[in-house]
Amino acid sequence: MSYSTTAHHLASQPANKEDVLGVFAEGSNTLWIANPQNTANDARLSFKMEAKDGGLFQTAMAELGATHLTHSERFDITVGSGVRGQTYLYWSGNQLFELPVSYWSDGHQWINSPGYQDGTANFKRHVDPRCLECHATYIKALSNDPQTNVYEKGSLLPGISCETCHGAGAEHVARETGNAKSLPNSAILNPAHFDRDRQIDQCALCHNGTQREELAPAFSYAPGEPLDKYLGPNPLDASDTPDVHGNQVGLLKRSRCYLSSPAMSCSTCHDVHAPERDAAFYSSRCLSCHRWQSCGASKTLGQKIVDNCVECHMPLQQTQAIVSVTAGKTIRTSIRTHWIKVYPGSESHAGIVTPPPVGVQAPLP
Repeated sequence: MSYSTTAHHLASQPANKEDVLGVFAEGSNTLWIANPQNTANDARLSFKMEAKDGGLFQTAMAELGATHLTHSERFDITVGSGVRGQTYLYWSGNQLFELPVSYWSDGHQWINSPGYQDGTANFKRHVDPRCLECHATYIKALSNDPQTNVYEKGSLLPGISCETCHGAGAEHVARETGNAKSLPNSAILNPAHFDRDRQIDQCALCHNGTQREELAPAFSYAPGEPLDKYLGPNPLDASDTPDVHGNQVGLLKRSRCYLSSPAMSCSTCHDVHAPERDAAFYSSRCLSCHRWQSCGASKTLGQKIVDNCVECHMPLQQTQAIVSVTAGKTIRTSIRTHWIKVYPGSESHAGIVTPPPVGVQAPLP
């Protein structure tokens, strides 16, 4: 049952009062974008989040003099586990749109959804299939246009579920219920049996594919298949400074640890079936190959560095991909880089070179 609390499982879910993290209580449920003091002759713009009998609603209120305009839509789908925040989607018939206000965990506040133009109330931002592919197990698009936002509503399987990694389960259920004994035992895929490239591709679909051109429709990727059959090259792979958001696999592949360790994959450190752990826990993964005494920082800091491998060699970095400008204030988040190396300014810097893992020969520089 631990998987039900993971960020993958909570990547999307039906919106309800228990899971939407923002405050709906009067006095804390209004986001002011412009002119909260009601200065004469200046336009006012605000958003109000309300819990009503019919569900949760987000209402834009624009005023200029005697003119009052409002537009309200319901919270239908929550996107995001809440670790950094949540964004919300709504249905209009069979079209899916993003709501203009999101929740930001840092500061426990309502903000403009990342990428929205500050000072506007735009309820018509399309939610395309490729976006959903990284936040849901499946939804049936009613158009082959990769920019479509028209879907079969009842087909949505929210969250990243077992089938995302283990393949469709219908054959497995049929075999286990005795209705198809002739089906092969491989009805369920086990990524642990894939070679490293295919294991990495499984994660790269979302953690290194956000900027890649689609070669096949969203949700057509099959676990164990080469990802290059479904997505084109990532333009950020050739960048000197790729963004930390959505490029974790590409950054890992640049790391000396990865290049020196043929068996290293994402699952070397991450257990997708359990909630994420703190940085000190992942530092223990580093020490399964490295000796802490080999780090130059140990000469001055001693054994206390054993909890800080990740903080020094995989620091948090600001992403340019998740930026909200709200009432003139720019809000950004930081994501841990997966390019494992020595970073200037970290405690392990000052000319120290990270040693290769014990028993592994590092490639020539």
